[in-house]
Amino acid sequence: MANARSGVAVNDECMLKFNELQSKRQHRFITFKMDNQFKEIVVDQVGDRTTSYEDFTNSLPENDCRYAIYDFDFVTAEDVPKSRIFYILWSPSSAKVRSKMLYASSNQKFKSGLNGIQVELQATDASEISLDEIKDRAR
Repeated sequence: MANARSGVAVNDECMLKFNELQSKRQHRFITFKMDNQFKEIVVDQVGDRTTSYEDFTNSLPENDCRYAIYDFDFVTAEDVPKSRIFYILWSPSSAKVRSKMLYASSNQKFKSGLNGIQVELQATDASEISLDEIKDRAR
């Protein structure tokens, strides 16, 4: 399915991996990228359930954009285990302008196909997705 605004299609594997994370809890995180021709969004990396948050943030490139899903587990003040599915548009200031524009214009359409997202973030540097920021937003 091509994105009406940017013309970028979404590879079927993207939805398959998201459903594995959301429904079956098989993955900790998934990153998605546009292929080299900016014609299709594809799965970039998948982290298994034992992957740390630091591993996830280290998987994001310093100079290019990504869409990312992170399944964050935490315990509430009442000692109740919970989970939140984060959607992150990673758009570092050092990324090329074309990349930032295409990711931004395809963002809404891509995100709308991912049912079950609980928290959305846009980040231009690592401080905006620090573990403390994620913990604050999860509650």
